[in-house]
Amino acid sequence: MVGPARFMTLLSCFELGVVDALRERPGLTAAQLGEAVDVKPDAVEQLLFLLVKERFVAWDEESGGYTLDALAEVPEQDLRRALTYMNMIKVVALRQLFYLTESARTGTLVGLKELYGAEGTLYGAVAEHRDLRESWATLMDTVTTRIDPWFFEHADIPAGSRVLDLAGNTGLGAIHTYQWKKSPGLRVTTFDLPEKEQEALANFRAHGVAEHCSFVGGDVFEKIPSGFDVVLIKHFLDMFDRDDVFRILRGVHDTLDVGGRVNVLVPVYPEDPHDTDNYNVDFFPAFFVGCTMGQGGPQKLSVYRRWLEECGFTVTATVSKDPAEIPSDVIPVPAILSATKTA
Repeated sequence: MVGPARFMTLLSCFELGVVDALRERPGLTAAQLGEAVDVKPDAVEQLLFLLVKERFVAWDEESGGYTLDALAEVPEQDLRRALTYMNMIKVVALRQLFYLTESARTGTLVGLKELYGAEGTLYGAVAEHRDLRESWATLMDTVTTRIDPWFFEHADIPAGSRVLDLAGNTGLGAIHTYQWKKSPGLRVTTFDLPEKEQEALANFRAHGVAEHCSFVGGDVFEKIPSGFDVVLIKHFLDMFDRDDVFRILRGVHDTLDVGGRVNVLVPVYPEDPHDTDNYNVDFFPAFFVGCTMGQGGPQKLSVYRRWLEECGFTVTATVSKDPAEIPSDVIPVPAILSATKTA
């Protein structure tokens, strides 16, 4: 019951500048903090009660001064990553989840329509609404940058392949593909909606890979381009329910020659539903149904494996990231499934 209140109390202390003020001048009282951040001291004191309780901040009863406690030990890089997640949850999720029940009933994003007047999915709305785009895109680029080294360590991409990055947004995944799997003759193509082409091409030029990366515009549910040896499906299948996942996988299967390969990156639920080390189930069901798609959500690794096989692929390898290797502020536990077309 108190989750949203705790979340916003902590985030507000960052947004107001209270944490930064204490980092610069430890020992400030509520009155001094109020003056420093232009907030009524009574409100500062109220917000800091929770941070003191959780030992994020320490309070000296004699002087009335506050200092950073556990927050003082968090490396800047970790803190910024956590705040990126928290900002996305606030802007994209927290308000829309008020309408989760209605979204589940209708299979549409009721909150997105009520708050922004937008029909369809979050991924269409981000093109029109700057606050959504900046919050969501910043986190997605952070996630891609963090997870891609691990992905390409395990992804099955032979030297010299023609690679298609399915729903590759504005090209960051294609850039990473070339950088991490560079080989003579390697070509990487981003496939996504046509309106993303110019930004993707600009990104290719900025990273010096324009000769090796290209863009093809289209809709994955209409026609997937052929002529590729390897297809990458990253951060995408989990957006859809089973029927649409099968449409995607069968579409990829149809475009590949026998022996063609697919590498799938998805967040996964634990095989044991009582696993308390995996927070995917805490976040993704509400996030997808209520905030981004009106459908979808991750599955267990065993389910994705079965679905690939039912769509004509032979799974050659699977790997899940050890939760112990994932920073404690990061929600997704990802897995990779590599498969080949055998029929």
